[in-house]
Amino acid sequence: MSGQTQEPKSQDNSPSEMPVPLLDISRGNNPLKAEIMAAFEKVVDSGRFLFGPDVFQLEESMAEICQAKFGIGCASGSDALLLSLMAFDIGPGDEVIVPSFTFFATASAVTRLGATPVFVDIEPETFNLDASLIEAAITPNTKAIIPVHLFGQCADITEIIAIADTHNLKVIEDAAQSIFSEHQGQRACSQGDIGCVSFYPTKNLGGMGDGGMLVTSDEALADKLKLLRGHGMAPRYYHQIIGINSRLDTLQAAALNVKLAHMPRWTSMRQANAARYHEMFAECGLDTVLGLPKTAPGKTHIWNQYTVRVPNGQRDALKQHLADKQIGSEIYYPVPLHQQECFAYLNVDSSTLPETEQAAAEVLNLPIFPELTEQEQRRVVDTVACFPGFQQTTIHSTHTLKGPHFLRRQQEQRKSA
Repeated sequence: MSGQTQEPKSQDNSPSEMPVPLLDISRGNNPLKAEIMAAFEKVVDSGRFLFGPDVFQLEESMAEICQAKFGIGCASGSDALLLSLMAFDIGPGDEVIVPSFTFFATASAVTRLGATPVFVDIEPETFNLDASLIEAAITPNTKAIIPVHLFGQCADITEIIAIADTHNLKVIEDAAQSIFSEHQGQRACSQGDIGCVSFYPTKNLGGMGDGGMLVTSDEALADKLKLLRGHGMAPRYYHQIIGINSRLDTLQAAALNVKLAHMPRWTSMRQANAARYHEMFAECGLDTVLGLPKTAPGKTHIWNQYTVRVPNGQRDALKQHLADKQIGSEIYYPVPLHQQECFAYLNVDSSTLPETEQAAAEVLNLPIFPELTEQEQRRVVDTVACFPGFQQTTIHSTHTLKGPHFLRRQQEQRKSA
């Protein structure tokens, strides 16, 4: 009623009730805001919004980080994949081997050029392309393989390269989620013909919008990629080949140069968060209920995502349970590419992709961003432990670790009753 005041409702600010976001970009960006704005100001004053010095600096830095010789900035990670295929003249009648359990851009770049994606199944523990299945998918029309280093962990790129060399195929590493990850001491993007990186804001190294990078150690290939990203034009208004318009803005590069210096620290923070999740889930006994993510031998995982498996058809219910408690989670990816409507024309035999389909039905991604606190992680784990769908399963598990928090609470309540 007008003119009357109401007493404010009491708010429960207990840590056990605090929301936990899936990702909080501002926590990483805000401490760097003054430095980023100063970098932006320099770009504005220079007027060099395309191909400014920040772009060349970032290209050099990314090449060094990826243990390659050349970096070529472009407008997005999706364009990086497209430009790579264009550089190898892939088109109608050609086939490219890709995983089905990945983001859409991996396969859409293939189809945009009139080529055909050939879907190969994944390893169940890493979610990456299963190298042991690749040779069976190779035909006379196969021209390239695109292994995706998914969720922050490299595929078995050494074996994939060996297969590609045997069959004279090109290898394009999709490292959109895996900057700084390693396989047997070598960085993602260092072994394939071309490596592709995304600077989408949610990535480990995220910009203020779209952006991408290609890296290669082949100078002729680098020159062709530079030509392709700028309409095939050199010199100005003279077009040697048909390219596209895909340039990395100088403003984006300026922000990324500021953030790049913090990547080692952020990577260490993500790795610490992953280790803490492992400990917390084991402490609760949930390591016998959930499928926890693993780092394969010889790998350095940079944890773009912390991906658990939720068995017995309970994944969606657990996601809703977390949402009801204001805890962010996401499903990457709920529908494999071979099941997408736009790829129905391929008539893929789903029996060849059992691990892909099972992963799509079970995976759930939990918060893992660098600034995530131990208190927030504890709330995530305790909330998962209280999921009704797990209680009966966990009570009857045979693990020898301490009982889950909800079970200990139930026991305490019975004693006090």
